[in-house]
Amino acid sequence: MKTAMIGLGDIAEKAYLPVLAAQPALDLHLCTRNEARLDRLGDAYRIGARYTSVDDVIKAGIDAALVHAATDAHPEIVGKLLDAGIHVYVDKPIAYTLAESEHLVSLARARDRSLMVGFNRRHAPGYAGLAAHPRHLVIMEKNRHNLPDNPRRAVFDDFIHVADTLRFLAPGEITDTTIRTRVRDGLIEHIVLELSGDGFTAIGVMNRMSGASEETCQAMGAGAKRRVVNLGDVIDYQGGETLVRRPDWVTVARQRGIEQVCLEFLAAVREGRRLDAADALATHALCEEIVRTAGEEPGPAEGEGVSRSG
Repeated sequence: MKTAMIGLGDIAEKAYLPVLAAQPALDLHLCTRNEARLDRLGDAYRIGARYTSVDDVIKAGIDAALVHAATDAHPEIVGKLLDAGIHVYVDKPIAYTLAESEHLVSLARARDRSLMVGFNRRHAPGYAGLAAHPRHLVIMEKNRHNLPDNPRRAVFDDFIHVADTLRFLAPGEITDTTIRTRVRDGLIEHIVLELSGDGFTAIGVMNRMSGASEETCQAMGAGAKRRVVNLGDVIDYQGGETLVRRPDWVTVARQRGIEQVCLEFLAAVREGRRLDAADALATHALCEEIVRTAGEEPGPAEGEGVSRSG
């Protein structure tokens, strides 16, 4: 199966390329405008099919593509691929705006092609285990060290993982949403998202002015608690404390769910199953709401945006 990797940045090189290059019967094609990187990685993995333009990749007759380009480039690249009848996996987000994301999801349906979004945490073993755990209360933190940022970029490139993971772990229909943000001089410093429904609450926090870059997620209920630290260590609490560390030989790609999500996409293409991005689009809609909240004029005292919907 002819499959292209478009965009060869750090994450693509460190996490995705080792997974794809190890797959049998996969005819891998590489594409990036950075010719030095293209040749370095092509030589390292003995991949001869190398391109510096998406148009040339399409002419090669590929069946599927994984897009790892910068978010700004997603609408043009993904649109071209879908128009050409190519199945697409795209790193989150689909695009920086909900309207552009909706357009690409509609285009995939019109062309009868898969569009899968890279929400790898749904496939990470630690978080998949949380989905089988009692979770009347879910609390997730994903913090950055002293890194305030433009609200749209921070939400769609980073906090989107928190929003999607909370939606994934919610044990029932979400009926209430509360959003709080802190914005100073046009830069977002923290976000608090609360999703709730009948008998459960899921809270997501991102502090971009934190003292550390870290990620934790915990689920509690029925007298038990499970906490996952940086997608690796799993700690169970039930009267005592049990720690299970990531085995030494488990790769980072598998620990973070990247290997699993890639294999799911490739299997769907091979089997003729069309993957629809409707659920991913719901996460993008939630992120758009967070950005609107962050864009509100700060109040006279606290400077925080608040949004509630039921």
